[in-house]
Amino acid sequence: MIFNRFLIRAVLNGKAGSRSVFTSSKPDTANPNWLRVGLAFGTSALLWGLLFRQHSTDVHEYKVRNGLE
Repeated sequence: MIFNRFLIRAVLNGKAGSRSVFTSSKPDTANPNWLRVGLAFGTSALLWGLLFRQHSTDVHEYKVRNGLE
């Protein structure tokens, strides 16, 4: 019974439209922030490179331990 009251209050509060503080203005899609774009893609490329290097190291270690090399 008490849980239902809290659930109803949560639903009613959720329907009362509220505006997020973080979206005060719409992003300008015609002029992207190239520094942030470059950092995002650079970080992604770095992480993929580390992943491939770790994978090749792991494969080499597997082959050495199992006498396949």
